[in-house]
Amino acid sequence: MSIQIVPLTDPHPSASSRRLVWLAVGGDGVPLGSAFLRLFDTEGQDHLAELELSVHPAERRRGVGSELLARAVAGVVGEGRRCVLAQAVAGTPGDHFLADRGFRKVLTLTYVRLVLAHTVADTAAGRPVAGYRLRSWEGTVPDELAATFTASRRAMDDMPMDDTDYGLVVWDVERVRAAARAVEDRGERLYTVAAVDESDGSIAGFTELVVPGDGKGDGQHYGTGVLPEHRGRGLARWMKAEMIRQVRERHPDLTGLLADTAESNTRMRAVNDALGYRPTHRTFQYQLDL
Repeated sequence: MSIQIVPLTDPHPSASSRRLVWLAVGGDGVPLGSAFLRLFDTEGQDHLAELELSVHPAERRRGVGSELLARAVAGVVGEGRRCVLAQAVAGTPGDHFLADRGFRKVLTLTYVRLVLAHTVADTAAGRPVAGYRLRSWEGTVPDELAATFTASRRAMDDMPMDDTDYGLVVWDVERVRAAARAVEDRGERLYTVAAVDESDGSIAGFTELVVPGDGKGDGQHYGTGVLPEHRGRGLARWMKAEMIRQVRERHPDLTGLLADTAESNTRMRAVNDALGYRPTHRTFQYQLDL
């Protein structure tokens, strides 16, 4: 089988990452598959690349995936990165493909969904916590909260990642604002609920949700974190319950909310269970060390 690998240009590089892209085509010019290699360029993650590789089902087992993977690995080496991550749904051809080509399984993610039309959890599962108040906003963080919200991002630093060499995401105010702008540029809506420590006005934790621009379909949780010194009080459950209440009120046509959590993150899985989220599938994160 004749396979040609065509490099493409990423039309939308960001301040924190860029992509190398390859398209596999047959001798007749018909696309067979593609590979997207995301290269992180920020401090703490500049050793890392993420790979998304797909081959049309009718073209599998004909060497297309192997050709694309070889090109992507060469790109990783050429960029001086030490590891590449890739994700596959458990039990799928992609799962077996990565395992057979030297990738090692480093993380298991459980995906869950809350059916908004059927949920009865409402806000009862998240009760107010003495000494804290909730603050909410849409889009970019308000200026008066920008510094403390940025500081609160370290709540995600010890998020369970098992054996993944994910590095450390270093946040500043501009990166926080850029992330919000990226969601807006895609035509989606970003909502944040934060827990504020009433003793000093600092943000102790937050949860984020992205909703399609038309308010229909499923929303996607982007992250929930509580600073270590504020954990064990029920803040995560309170914030997520308030987010559910708000989004149901704002977007009555929204059908569900999606989240993914490391299987080893038992605390956040317990929060999701209490709020009525139910498992849909599992994925494995694989890592190739170079």
